[in-house]
Amino acid sequence: MERRKFLKYVGATSIYIGAVSCGSTGLFRKRYNEEIARKVWSNLANKGEAFKYVHPNKKLPNVFIYGDSISIGYTPTVRKELSGKANVFRFHKNGQSSNKMIPFMEKMRTTMFQPHLEGGWDFDWDVIHFNVGLHDLKYIKHGKLDKVNGRQVNSTEKYKENLHNICKYLIKEYPKAKLIFATTTAVPEGDVKGRFAGDSKTYNKEALEVLAKYPSIQINDLYGFTKPNADEWHIKPGDVHYNALGKQKQGKHVAKIIAENL
Repeated sequence: MERRKFLKYVGATSIYIGAVSCGSTGLFRKRYNEEIARKVWSNLANKGEAFKYVHPNKKLPNVFIYGDSISIGYTPTVRKELSGKANVFRFHKNGQSSNKMIPFMEKMRTTMFQPHLEGGWDFDWDVIHFNVGLHDLKYIKHGKLDKVNGRQVNSTEKYKENLHNICKYLIKEYPKAKLIFATTTAVPEGDVKGRFAGDSKTYNKEALEVLAKYPSIQINDLYGFTKPNADEWHIKPGDVHYNALGKQKQGKHVAKIIAENL
């Protein structure tokens, strides 16, 4: 091959390879289409204020909240506190137990994000605030809470194994995100359906042992923040959920922790 033709061939090949490479890293993504993304989200997400569609303002960092009904309760306050500072998204339904988190997050990613959804979300998470635990320690039988005849969803050993996998997954799949793990809020004393008082403390102890192996993940001690105010903030005796004041206080606390990491 003549030198001139050879150089022309090499140049054209380099441009082609470069284009393929750029496409694989997302530089040639389709333009975000809010109408498409909003419609898909409406079919994916639960109803309620915490699950409303969030338009990703490109001028703001993107925050993702993952957790169970406790996080559902405080998400609206977090959004309000961080308004104008961050786009605050949360998982599209109750995050449930630790064994569900990775497949649940993969479901959300392959449903809402490009290249899986043409015109879908095309950004990265800047902060991920997550919790699992309250659904792990509960006892169920035939799908209902039953601490007398039920079986615990995940033992402490299985919970630790799952949490290790979650940490490795988040670090690998979201290397640019600042990760924050929230400790599990307390199970109150009294006749609590499907849960025993004190189990949150036990599971948090196990969680902190796991998190000690991942020093890049920050700890938000939501258990320690909430426990002293349990009588005032719980929605009613024997219920793990919180009233409006409790949700607001938790939301402001979570927002403060997140803001420090933006």
